[in-house]
Amino acid sequence: MKKLKEFLPLWKLIKEEKVKLIIASILTIISGVSSIFAGYLNGAAVESITKMNLMLAIKFLLIYFAIEVFIQHGLGTYAASMLQTIESKLSRKLGYNTYKKALNMPAVGYEKTSSGEIINRITNDSDSLSFIFGQLLNIFTRMIGALAILIYIFFNSIIIGVNILVFLIIFYFVIKKYAPLLKEVNKERKKQMDVFTSLVNESIRGIREIKTLGIKKNLLKETREIIKELFNKSKNEIDILKKYRIITGILRSTLEVSTFIICIILLYYKQTSLTFFIAMTYYVYNYTYMIEMLNDFTQSFQRLLVSIKRINEILENKLYKDVEFGDKDLKQVKGVIEFKGVDFAYPDEDLILKDFNIKLKPNKKIAIVGKSGGGKSTIFNLLTRIFDPQKGEILLDGVNIKDLTESSLRKEVSIIRQEPFIFHRTIRENFTILDKNITLEEIKKYCKIACLDDYIESLPNSYDTLLGEGGVNLSGGQKQRLAIARTLAKKSKIILLDEATSALDNNSQNFIKEAIDNLVKDHTVIIVAHRLSTIKDADIIYVINNGKVVAKGNHNYLLKTNKEYKKLYENESLNSEE
Repeated sequence: MKKLKEFLPLWKLIKEEKVKLIIASILTIISGVSSIFAGYLNGAAVESITKMNLMLAIKFLLIYFAIEVFIQHGLGTYAASMLQTIESKLSRKLGYNTYKKALNMPAVGYEKTSSGEIINRITNDSDSLSFIFGQLLNIFTRMIGALAILIYIFFNSIIIGVNILVFLIIFYFVIKKYAPLLKEVNKERKKQMDVFTSLVNESIRGIREIKTLGIKKNLLKETREIIKELFNKSKNEIDILKKYRIITGILRSTLEVSTFIICIILLYYKQTSLTFFIAMTYYVYNYTYMIEMLNDFTQSFQRLLVSIKRINEILENKLYKDVEFGDKDLKQVKGVIEFKGVDFAYPDEDLILKDFNIKLKPNKKIAIVGKSGGGKSTIFNLLTRIFDPQKGEILLDGVNIKDLTESSLRKEVSIIRQEPFIFHRTIRENFTILDKNITLEEIKKYCKIACLDDYIESLPNSYDTLLGEGGVNLSGGQKQRLAIARTLAKKSKIILLDEATSALDNNSQNFIKEAIDNLVKDHTVIIVAHRLSTIKDADIIYVINNGKVVAKGNHNYLLKTNKEYKKLYENESLNSEE
């Protein structure tokens, strides 16, 4: 029953294709069951010839020909094609649903689960569904045919019927022994494949650092070790399969030979007919072919079980629960933000915010400063619900952000990080991914505000320039300016800047500061800053220490009244002079 439960998410997808699947199944069964007449018809044709009845023999062969051409090759091929189409469609849907659920995973899931593992679950594991229905239906059809043939055999010879039945029972116990072994070794191999995929993904994304750090040899050595371990896991699977195939191969050959010997003896003593003897030369291979199909299916099914379980861990929230949103949409957002009694700690770490309270008002340039690791960026992570607090609440215009719909929260809150993510698309497409209807004129306007338009226009393909993976074709400052322009295009009420001007030269920084000043009139602008020189003109500055607000005021006021702020500013000035 546990195994069947794993297929429940798959059953939801199958229901959408149930009519086509039923039709394909019926056609497959008709095609498969019709094959049971082949042995009898050929045997009857041969026996008719021995009795010098040519016309009857030809009739039997013509019936056999019609079944082969119209039912097995015609209906059978059509049914197989339908099944492959259904399987392909279901695999793609399963992959999409897994991808969709992966996007809803909380941030902690991506911290504790490697990218390679998630990628493999979305791509390789979902693709394991391909051809499984075809295999399953073929085996089911063969079993129906095998049961009908067994009844026919017992009707003609109890000895041969018992002989075949004994071998089938032995084969059942062989499968029962080896199936769990195949499942376990496949599970271990998948885990190792996740490690390999993660390393490859990381290496491709960090190729420039790999070259400049001179660590290519170290990575190659690490990769060889991973591949060696992957080979060992695969070899274990091959060794188990080797034993399994040897045993089933011996069983198959023994079944064929023993059946033919018994048939010959019975025919010699005139205990059976020539028709039955010829029919058995077909039917015994039907059983051995069914055994061979079961061999292949056992391997495929055990792999499928592992893959389905891995997919379900994402689809059914078994690894991590989805981030849940509310049903409230904010209209005419003012942009008032309040943290009330918030406690927060990252997984397996101590509290970084303790009974944290702060109220941020709109239409002001607000800065948050403090020592590194003091929780400044954490405030942004909580406000954007990358993480949720363990205690307390965060309000936007008096509404708990947990009660907001995802679209409402994402629309009204934007963040520009110190190391922004740039999509591997053209510059224009980095904007159209936000709004497919955005015009080039609008894009240019935002890029001008971010001091990036002149640079883009100097490129051969201008706004249709393809950016590399993670925007590797841009400098750090250009990435940040593009991220700022992209955020402006989003038209959010609340704009968070996580040291977003740190990589800009003084000239560009002045332009950005001017742009931010223009935004303050209609937005809530919050800046987390390490370089205090960039926020000296902020309307209000909050000083964070040990997870609490210890002071607030403008730059001049804090220099006079707060030792913590004065020390931070003096250390920065000293470092600048050096």
